[in-house]
Amino acid sequence: MARHKVDMNVYTQGEIDKWVYSTCNICSVGCGCYIAVKENKIVGIKGNENHPTNCGRLGPKGENQWYANNSPDRLLTPLIRNSAGQLVPASWEEAMGLFVEKAKEVLRTKGSNGISIYSTGQGFLEDYYSIAKIGRAGIGTHFLDANTRLCTATTEWCLLQSFGSDGVPASYDDIDEADTLMLFGHNLAETGTVLFERVMARKQRTGRPYIIVVDPRKTITARAADLHLQLYPGTNVALLNGLLHLILRQGDIDKQFIENYTIGFEDMRAELEPWTPERTAEVTGIPINILHQAAKQLGKTRTLVSTTLQGAFQSADATQACIAINNLHLIRGLIGKPGCGPLHMAGQPSSSGNRTVGGVGSYPGNRNPENPAHIAEMARLWNVEESKLEIGPELGIEEQIHYMETGQIGLFWNIHTNPMVSLPNRERARKAFEKAFVVVQDPFLTETTEVADIVLPTAMWGEKEGTMENATRTINLLWKAVEPPNGVKSDFEILLDFSRRMEFKDKDGVPLITYTTPEECFEEWKKVSKGRPSDMSEITYEKLEKYNGLQWPVDEKNPLGTTRLYSDFKFHTTADYAQSYGKDLHTGRPKLKEEFEKVGANGRAILYGTQHVPPAEQPSKEFPMWVTTGRLVWHWHTRTKTGRSPYLHMIAPDGYVEINVKDAEELNLLPGEVVRVVSPRGWIEVPARIVDTVQPGLVFVPFHYGSWQKHEAANELTVDFVDPLSKQPTFKQASCRIEKIRKSYPLDEGDNLETIAAQHGLTMEQVIQANRDFPPFRTDMGKRVEVPLSMVNVQIPSYMYRGVEKIPAFQQNKLHVTRGDE
Repeated sequence: MARHKVDMNVYTQGEIDKWVYSTCNICSVGCGCYIAVKENKIVGIKGNENHPTNCGRLGPKGENQWYANNSPDRLLTPLIRNSAGQLVPASWEEAMGLFVEKAKEVLRTKGSNGISIYSTGQGFLEDYYSIAKIGRAGIGTHFLDANTRLCTATTEWCLLQSFGSDGVPASYDDIDEADTLMLFGHNLAETGTVLFERVMARKQRTGRPYIIVVDPRKTITARAADLHLQLYPGTNVALLNGLLHLILRQGDIDKQFIENYTIGFEDMRAELEPWTPERTAEVTGIPINILHQAAKQLGKTRTLVSTTLQGAFQSADATQACIAINNLHLIRGLIGKPGCGPLHMAGQPSSSGNRTVGGVGSYPGNRNPENPAHIAEMARLWNVEESKLEIGPELGIEEQIHYMETGQIGLFWNIHTNPMVSLPNRERARKAFEKAFVVVQDPFLTETTEVADIVLPTAMWGEKEGTMENATRTINLLWKAVEPPNGVKSDFEILLDFSRRMEFKDKDGVPLITYTTPEECFEEWKKVSKGRPSDMSEITYEKLEKYNGLQWPVDEKNPLGTTRLYSDFKFHTTADYAQSYGKDLHTGRPKLKEEFEKVGANGRAILYGTQHVPPAEQPSKEFPMWVTTGRLVWHWHTRTKTGRSPYLHMIAPDGYVEINVKDAEELNLLPGEVVRVVSPRGWIEVPARIVDTVQPGLVFVPFHYGSWQKHEAANELTVDFVDPLSKQPTFKQASCRIEKIRKSYPLDEGDNLETIAAQHGLTMEQVIQANRDFPPFRTDMGKRVEVPLSMVNVQIPSYMYRGVEKIPAFQQNKLHVTRGDE
């Protein structure tokens, strides 16, 4: 990666006191950075020019993340909800005492599965490992999950199905070498800005890679592509089946690789047979000539990296689509080689780490929760009875909501995440939360603390130490730069305090948790990881800083890490070693060991036949349009941090809906007019951005906004259907309609359109467009005139190549009444 200037954002009077080594805590790219400290306050950030991931670059969210640390509304004391229903300050002793009292009561009355722990993708590996140990060996609960479920659970399951274990095969180094890069449902320019700049810098320098983007929207990323496949919503599997059909027809397969290193080819071929170019074009909306162009590029390219993100993960048949991408790499033999492999991304800075160490679903070290030998091994490592450890497949957050509704879960422990904005169909989720006793750990009051019974104030990035795992298996180090505010504790400290107060013990009567620092915790985890796919036994904190991160496995054979997996073409699909026996591809039913053994993979990768199943909810007469959701370059998740940056908040302060020009003309909408978006579950009122970035019949709503006081939360609209394998919600496809919110009244004597426009702060042209059938320069007494109740200027600039474009990337339409498009 070419060197770039070091990005820096510092605000202080006088020289800073020190720079502290760290890692960005926003997206999953994993950029190295240094934190600026003055008088025990974080006053800025700069990129680490020696870190191989970013070479000094930082994205807009990363540059501004430190403002939240100094926000005046930080919580500085625990809160307890009193008998009047109000959150009131309490001491740590009072809060933790009530927490433990309630936990013991739930264990006594409902059993170990009466408690759920729901954590984050922005925490540290040491936090996640402690959650796994406390949850499994202490509480004994089956209910461990995180907002990773909403983000990248599909990454895990497509890797388990195809390769037998979690862990993405390719790395950023492979992107640097690939002749072709396919970004499938991955708006890299906005969700991984630094990595996008890395790709585009090489593109400008060498002309490579050839970029294929698959997305229903004309995103910034799509506009930078050599080929944009703008498919209809919910047709990912149909597209991939059609492309694979053509690649087989072209004969562009590696027969020797397929024969030696895979199993299931004939089953896959049979499923692909019906997916002719004609059928694929009809289902996806992509012209036949474009399908041929894509198949030729994918079939002939010498090297290929395919990335995926939420456009793949949060769609119908998510896991099947990602398996189809694995199939593509396997039939072409483009895996385990430089410049090759599937790179199923993570969304959050350490969601991969949560999966690796067992904070969600599986057991630490990619162990199989349905394999008795793996359970016995964990019992030995933790020195607990095997009977204490829950077995069976994970139960995701949507299933947990059901168990809260039915009263089985009595205590819901929410760590550093904001599900009352991020969960689909959030009105249903709120009612479920209100039936349980809810403990929230967060630095701020959020939409979720409004349903909390206890709130515990937590330390933030820069105020604690530990490690994170980025999207390419790289373990990065974060040193503590400053002490947290007085009265605030880290998640790690709270977890250890809870375990001590609950008096969790191993089978010898020794406290279950004996480590006291994150580094001591990491040393324990290293022993647990040894011999497993995510082996980190040769990592130390010192090495992580010296080498600016290391990619697992880091073992005696690979003391400085492993760039890409499966370079020996041996996959983790032997029954005794695999992380999972897999699931039925269509129902999600967990398979038995005997079924897995019958497949006969035994170290070979598994090819599957994938079937296109349309989204469960389709547009209808009442709700004739698709609604999809996503992220902006300027904000992170529910804006708990980025919304406290003055710069980021000012540039994108409110929600909106993107509507295609044709739909806006048919509905007679004005740019910036506040409209009501209605789905079968709820409604929002947001201004309209009239653009060509979405297809006719599709609207887009960013999901960052979601206060209970304003009706702008995208998840008022979304469905809570989930992928059958990964249990990841389908945020990308729901149905809706657009309603105008206007005032209508008759013209009085002396009124004309000019006076009406002046009264409502509109231009003459806007009033004319809103009343397009009205004679523009004539006053008809008694004629009714429509005026939008509210107008908002919703132009938001894009962010590319270290600067803000003068012309907004998402321009309003070219109608003569467009504002601000000079």
